[in-house]
Amino acid sequence: MKLNDEIRIAAAVDVVYAALNDPIVLKACIPGCQDLVRHSESELEATVVLKIGPMKVRFSGKVILDKSAAPDRFSIAGTGSGGIAGFAKGGAVVALEADGSGSILRYEATAEIGGKMAQLGSRLVQSTASKLSAQFFARFVEIVESGTAPVA
Repeated sequence: MKLNDEIRIAAAVDVVYAALNDPIVLKACIPGCQDLVRHSESELEATVVLKIGPMKVRFSGKVILDKSAAPDRFSIAGTGSGGIAGFAKGGAVVALEADGSGSILRYEATAEIGGKMAQLGSRLVQSTASKLSAQFFARFVEIVESGTAPVA
């Protein structure tokens, strides 16, 4: 499954980049995120509870960040286990570009699922992934543009 989008954010690239690397901001933006812990500058661990079709799944997983081309471009790779519901793994390449006093964020993401979740059908999973992505970025833009950092 593939997702991509382009989002205009009324904040400078360095502000957007900092927010994308702030575990408190990310936890507030990730739908269903119960816990997000930074283990190092490049490794995070998350617990997320999601409803995918008729299934409510609790994922535990790791996220690895590659910031070698930051702040203009970086990548994210992650794996998560949902127990008997299955697994999810994927990644994204994020590019940031200055646009006047704001920024343009572009991303291309891929995801793969297995186990019982894969039996739900690709259209349902794609629809859920698109909805979750839209929720994440709507909340992210709201937080960044308001300049109000969430509280831990």
